[in-house]
Amino acid sequence: MINQLSIFTENNKGAMLRVSKAVSDAGIDIYNVVTNDSAEFGIVRMLTTDPEKAKEILTSMGYMCKLDKVLGVEIPDEVGSLTALLDTLDSANVNIDYLYVSYSRDFKLPLAVLKVVGYTEVESSLRSKGYKTI
Repeated sequence: MINQLSIFTENNKGAMLRVSKAVSDAGIDIYNVVTNDSAEFGIVRMLTTDPEKAKEILTSMGYMCKLDKVLGVEIPDEVGSLTALLDTLDSANVNIDYLYVSYSRDFKLPLAVLKVVGYTEVESSLRSKGYKTI
């Protein structure tokens, strides 16, 4: 499992720059980021080389931050691979809170990042079906 940092921020000009600059100035590499927004606020979800330190820095700047356990699942770089993963999860009766697809630098493959309940069971089920998880 992976520690993902979620940052709640105002949805205004320069918000992403301030978050990114604070993290990068601390020498922390952001290797994935996804944002969701509403009219006034946004949630920035990121995977970093040091999520605990990034949380500490951003919290000290007044951001509300949270660390979440997410499951990374490598999928082939081919048409239908995400659908196959989703079908496997559906067959196992897994509810997905959210997901996004990133890219694994280490393995040079797409990485589905999943927020689910019961990580250990889901991870075990996926591994039994031949999926590699991180």
